[in-house]
Amino acid sequence: MGENPHRSDTLLVIDEGTTSTRAMLFAADGTPIGQAQAPLTQHYPQAGYVEHDAEEIWQLTLNCAREMVARAGGAAHIRAIGITNQRETIVFWDRRTGKPLAPAIVWQDRRTADICARLKAEGHESLVQAKTGLLLDPYFSGSKIGWALAHWPQLRHAGEHLAVGTIESYLVYRLTGGAHVTDATNASRTALMAIGASGWDDGLLDLFDVPRAILPEIVDCAGPIAMTAPEWFGAPIAITGMAGDQQAATIGQGCLDLGQTKATYGTGAFVLTSTGRRLRHSQNRLLSTICWQIGGERHYALEGAVFVAGSLIQWLRDDMRMIARADESEPLARSVADNGGVYLVPALSGLGAPWWAPGARAAITGLSFATGRAHVIRAALEAMAHQTADLKAAFAADGADWNMLRVDGGMVANDWIAQDLADMLDIPVERPGFVETTAIGAAMLAAVGAGLYPGLVEAAAMRGKVEGFTPAMAPEARAKRLAGWGAAVRGVLGG
Repeated sequence: MGENPHRSDTLLVIDEGTTSTRAMLFAADGTPIGQAQAPLTQHYPQAGYVEHDAEEIWQLTLNCAREMVARAGGAAHIRAIGITNQRETIVFWDRRTGKPLAPAIVWQDRRTADICARLKAEGHESLVQAKTGLLLDPYFSGSKIGWALAHWPQLRHAGEHLAVGTIESYLVYRLTGGAHVTDATNASRTALMAIGASGWDDGLLDLFDVPRAILPEIVDCAGPIAMTAPEWFGAPIAITGMAGDQQAATIGQGCLDLGQTKATYGTGAFVLTSTGRRLRHSQNRLLSTICWQIGGERHYALEGAVFVAGSLIQWLRDDMRMIARADESEPLARSVADNGGVYLVPALSGLGAPWWAPGARAAITGLSFATGRAHVIRAALEAMAHQTADLKAAFAADGADWNMLRVDGGMVANDWIAQDLADMLDIPVERPGFVETTAIGAAMLAAVGAGLYPGLVEAAAMRGKVEGFTPAMAPEARAKRLAGWGAAVRGVLGG
């Protein structure tokens, strides 16, 4: 890869999320040095469709990264780059130019629900789950790629020049001028990779009508992945770490040992429990996924995915106009003694684990003349702990119950939510002082890949200080809330 002995140990992280992209600088000990952030435009061309402009993603990401490179004093002062990203969003581009050929289809998009339902009815889900650890759901990338190839003629016309990949793959292609790679964690979310075997699976490719030639090479999450083209930052910089956002957060939370669990509350909410080197298949509709791969050795996790978390508060703010700012939600929730019998099931894009009901729609139940705005906002915040409690029950049924939960993401900067999680789950909750652990995880991978640490265990020192929340709710109050939530969910599911 060609080490430059004059480079400092500063790390640049590109954290490409669903609603924003940012670049962050970290010292080798995990201290954040600076960040640049820009909002991304989400497009909703029709019900169930969610798209991004991949050229906007590239331009804004490049702008943020350049700002941080300048802040560091130039490319010579950056040791390596780590990339983390929204995972199942898929991009289609021209190999000759790197320019996107179509809209990026976002992970929240549900346009392939009918395709997934048909494949499920034909009996394919058990095979998909056995090979991929995933379920037949529009969430995953494989059905999105097959749909796009069938419906967008420009992709077929591109022929051998068509390249397809998840966000990190696309960014690396643009940054390097042609390296078409994806890391093992992102590849494991496509439903096209047999995660217990070596790579892309011919049977899965045939099932979703995806040609192998358009897909990237699968590589490790840490190591000499690629070098950026000199034109972007004035000199080449090594890319030495890559992982999907939830795997990066798991690493950033130091959940490296068997049974350790983290939950990230961002646009959606995602819980991962480490299962070590053992690939464990769920009997309760959780997902099996690759947590990281270094030196060709894979570590796995069980995952539960909630589709709507922070995006619920955004919806209440921007579309329903119930609050003017997201930070109003905490004082409003505290202003009432309880939810007043109100429950909000946030199935705005279907329900994820453990229900996997893409056709479910959101509901607010228990309304009366006594209901005020604060009750609805409190019910929205309570939905985070309620959905997490459903996941905890599923993990426990799979023999992977949690005895502590490490939380992160923008939502849990809200102390009320962190305490409510501890109360409803009846276990201690731990929150790091620096809650953006997705970026820390990417920095840890880049640091290991650049040789700053011998492995992730040593790099976990980058996590920093933590704060604890302990359960303080009476069992009867917990049971009452869970019963009310269960009834609300059954109403949404039609049961």
